[in-house]
Amino acid sequence: MKPLQHPAIEDVTVEGILHALSDPVRVQILKEIMRSSAPKTCSDFLNLPDRVVPKSTLSQHFRVLREAGLIRSERKGVELRNTPRCEELKPRFGQLIGAILAAYAGEYAQGKGD
Repeated sequence: MKPLQHPAIEDVTVEGILHALSDPVRVQILKEIMRSSAPKTCSDFLNLPDRVVPKSTLSQHFRVLREAGLIRSERKGVELRNTPRCEELKPRFGQLIGAILAAYAGEYAQGKGD
């Protein structure tokens, strides 16, 4: 099994974060992971409130979030358990992630989101 790659905090970039959060599905995934008190698996997101996401597409979304440094994934049997790394990133990036999530929330509140 291929090892999972997690960048060191000092290797996380603004460009990587912006790319990862440029997709509304990834934003929704990250928000749910951040809200949860327990790790979330990929299968927890197969049926999002407004769409069904194929498992292969979900795997790609999780890979982008992981490689951007936004989540940590750990294997537990056949599952990947995902937790947020936002608190680790806060000293370096301040409120960047929260500001991006708030901007998405504002767009959805105004009916401009997907």
